[in-house]
Amino acid sequence: MEDGHEKAVVLDSSPQPSTSTEHKPPQRRIAYALAILRITITLTLLFLNYFLAQFDKFVLSYFQDSVVSTLHLSSSEYGLLSGYATGIVYALLAIPVAFIADYTKSRVWVLSIAGLWWSLCVVFQGLSHNFWQILLARIGMGIGQAPVEVLSVSLISDLLGTRWLFFGERALYQASSPASKCVTNTNVLIKLGNYSILYIGVYVGEAVSGQIATAFGKTNTPWNSALKAIGIVGIVIAILIRLLLREPSRRASLVDYDTETTKNALRNEKKSRWTTPKAHLSASLGYGLRMHSFWLLTLSARARQLSGNVFGYYMPSYLSSVYPSKTDLLSRYGIIVGVVGSVAVVLGGFISSTTSCWTIMTPLYLTAYGGMISSIFVILMVLSKDIAGGNQTQGIRVLYGVMSVAYSTAELWLGAFASLLVLLLPPRMKTFALAIYSCVIVLVYSSGPEIIGLALRNVDPDSGFYIQREKVILAVLIPMGYWIAGIGFLLSIGKVRRDVAADGIPVGQRLSSGRRVGFSTFAAVLGALVIALFVASIVFRT
Repeated sequence: MEDGHEKAVVLDSSPQPSTSTEHKPPQRRIAYALAILRITITLTLLFLNYFLAQFDKFVLSYFQDSVVSTLHLSSSEYGLLSGYATGIVYALLAIPVAFIADYTKSRVWVLSIAGLWWSLCVVFQGLSHNFWQILLARIGMGIGQAPVEVLSVSLISDLLGTRWLFFGERALYQASSPASKCVTNTNVLIKLGNYSILYIGVYVGEAVSGQIATAFGKTNTPWNSALKAIGIVGIVIAILIRLLLREPSRRASLVDYDTETTKNALRNEKKSRWTTPKAHLSASLGYGLRMHSFWLLTLSARARQLSGNVFGYYMPSYLSSVYPSKTDLLSRYGIIVGVVGSVAVVLGGFISSTTSCWTIMTPLYLTAYGGMISSIFVILMVLSKDIAGGNQTQGIRVLYGVMSVAYSTAELWLGAFASLLVLLLPPRMKTFALAIYSCVIVLVYSSGPEIIGLALRNVDPDSGFYIQREKVILAVLIPMGYWIAGIGFLLSIGKVRRDVAADGIPVGQRLSSGRRVGFSTFAAVLGALVIALFVASIVFRT
């Protein structure tokens, strides 16, 4: 890096179709239109599949009171259903499923079969009559949903290429000096279709959940009807994914992987069918362990996701308890999340794309500072009724206002950050490395509901003491996660620059003893935490 500029990198040297069709012959215009249609269909199906996977989580949070009363659940049992019931199997299976998908070049097949499986498990959740039945169904759902995000992100990155990764048509860097001009295509015919579009599913899922929860409450429709409907639609989407999607070829990344060292490390993979997976596994894990930024980015993202998970599972029910006379609260809450969150995540991708000529670090700045600013408004959300002097009418106005600001600043990060993370990974290791990232993330953020469930154990959910304790937990835990994540992302900027500036990270060299001890210790501590919380939730579930 010189004069404050990152090293110039060619992000995508493959030919890209021009967005202008004025001078193209009819055959090329038809081919171009078909390519756009293929991209649109693929993104739509991946979006719907991801949306439905998120929808199930939000349905459980919006119907928390109904689920708890119908199935006679304790706070610890609800925390277990919201946390490690899906988190543990999700984390354990994300890595092998993604590895199989990369090794066999069958990402679409794996995604469609997984979609069928988790959709059936969602239907079984709707048929559950007690804690153990819904627990087993959610464990099965976690198995099926494990590869959804990882494979969707991997497929999109290869479908669109790095030019359109952050938002739409992404800028290119010329591989020369910092004085090089950034080459961009200013047409906006294809200004959709990346991770930002995929992650709209998170916010649309919550928006739809809010409307369904309100409508079901007014008509006295049982909560399990929503789960049955999700499962049936999920089965249809899984079938369409298999019929309409095709496996795209691998594209380039920000880093140079094809060095002599890495070629030598994978040379033995051609000897037999058994040495191939072993070589890929060793190379992928070794690459991740040697990256300067990967683990700090992962640890920072896990703090951010932990806060988001607690927010999603507990904030709707808490606000419903604080404002019992506002029957349309969940509906308006969902609309704010859906609209503001969707706009924010796409805006984050757009900002990252338009500033990529000068720096690729914009997603990290957006995540860090956006979360820190949002934490202030999250606290105001939790205390909105107290700020209004106990008046529900005034308090709800404060709530909607500060909530809009909280989401507009916090949710800039998701799609843009995923884009940056993918660009830091070699194409042939991308899915497996993302699975490692997801594994750590899920194990950590699933601990949030477990901890809250244990903290609220033996407390009557209808009591004022329960609401006060929940208020303190939300006002402390969510902002704390935002700030820890923000500091981590800012510290990782220099490490990302080192990874991008490197001429490839060799995977054939022996890992240093210091790194081995460090990562082994981290794995042991994380494993012990997961086991302790899971066992405690089972033992103290009543």
